[in-house]
Order: sequence, then C-alpha cells, then structure tokens
Amino acid sequence: MSATTPVRPVLPPDITARKGGQPLVMLTAYTTPVARLVDPHCDMVLVGDSLGMVLHGLPSTVGVTMEMMILHGRSVMRGLTKAMPVIDLPFGSYEESPQQAFRNAARLMAETGAPCVKLEGGAHMAETIAFLTARGVPVMAHIGLTPQSVNTLGGYKVVGRDAEADKVMADARACEAAGAFAIVLEKVPQGLTGRITAALSIPTIGIGAGGDCDGQVLVIDDMLGLFTDFRPKFVKRYAELGKLADAAIATYAADVRARAFPGPEHAFADVLPAKAKS
Repeated sequence: MSATTPVRPVLPPDITARKGGQPLVMLTAYTTPVARLVDPHCDMVLVGDSLGMVLHGLPSTVGVTMEMMILHGRSVMRGLTKAMPVIDLPFGSYEESPQQAFRNAARLMAETGAPCVKLEGGAHMAETIAFLTARGVPVMAHIGLTPQSVNTLGGYKVVGRDAEADKVMADARACEAAGAFAIVLEKVPQGLTGRITAALSIPTIGIGAGGDCDGQVLVIDDMLGLFTDFRPKFVKRYAELGKLADAAIATYAADVRARAFPGPEHAFADVLPAKAKS
C-alpha cells in the first residue's frame, strides 16, 4: 500500500462480520488528542454520554444534551482515520417515538460525520431500532445496566441475575431482530453473557460482563487511572496517570513558589544574539 493511500475506515458491516472472530477493541474518547491516541489500536471509538460525568462533572448521564454530544463527536472525528466512531444518543433524544429518534440520530450523524449511533434499551426500543435501521441509521444497542435509566434501576447494579436473566436474553434477541449491528452488555453476569453471545448472530461488546463477549469497551479515563478514587470492579487499571499527574502538578507548584521555575532556559533574552559572520 502506498504511503499516500487513505486508510479505509471501519464501518458497521465490518463490525458485524467480526462475530466470533478476533475480539473487538473499543475505548471511549471525547477529544481530538485522545482520539488520535486510541485510533491505531481500536476497532471502534465510543463518544459516550459518560462524557457528562467524566468531563463535565455531572452526577449522571441524564443531563447530557444533543449539543454536548455533537461538540465532542466532532472533536473525536477530527482525530480518527481508521477506527469506527460510535456516538451515543443522549437521554430524552429518542425515547418519545421512533420519529423523534430518527430526527436526532440523523442530526447527530449529519453534524458529526459518524456512521452510526448507540442507544440504550432492549425489547421496548426494538420498534425504534427497526425504524432507524430501515432508514439508513446503523444502531448499536445497549442492554443490561443502562446508565440513562439509573434512577429507575435504583443505582449502578448488576442486571440479569436470577429472574432477570430471561428478560435480558429477550432484550438481546429483540435488538438483534430489530436490526442492531452489535450490542453492548453492561454489568451482566458472565454466565448469562456467554449464553447471549452464543445465541446471537451479531457481536456482543462487554463492559463489566466478563470475557465471553465478542469484544470489550472501557471508559479510557478509568483504565488509565485518571480518577484516583474511582475503582469499579470490572475495570483493569493499565496505568495510574492520576497519581503521576498529581505528583507532577505538586512539583510544578513547589517550583513556582520556590522561584525555581521558570529558569533562564525558559526565558527570552532582551537582546537578540548577533548574527554569525559568514
């Protein structure tokens, strides 16, 4: 391949075709610099409504708006050349009706350039998923723990134990039948995850759902350890950047107070140096 040949981007049919193959890799990104970092390593990059909590300090994802998703979606798109962006439809933008969902999904895709959207909900959202896919909007579904419904669920708990298992399985089958190209399983017991993954012809992407999924997704700030006081059971810390940043900031503050920074090497001279004679 020539150095000038553009890299073909990953698209929804490529993701569906990966069912049962090499595991799919997905991380979140909300900014251009982070998108550039994850792009070479990921199959998909999620512009998740988790940005409301991670970047904006909101208590949940419920307060995230379309404008916020579009702003960060555009930012991430500028940093991607290979990995497929997936952008969340925020709370209140799709639940009212399939028509409302289509208007907002079309806007999100048109204003960001993303090839697909993600929405939360199982069997009760099947009509909406079918409506969108029939009109050219690829949909990644999201079942199990659905953070936008945290107030109804009563917290960020595991979903699918005991009597709930049949409902979660039914949600997964309904999303597949409606035309979703992949499905996120969040905080679902591992045994149920394995049964769902085996039953579906579309890939499952796990977060807190064990290792039997067709792929995995994590919030990048969690796996990099940027939050020193937040350690979900399902997150593996691949770095402790929060501690490194804290130490670096403390050293900077001490240097400034001691007048050790800036030093002469960080300053500009009053007089330009004389040009060397030829």
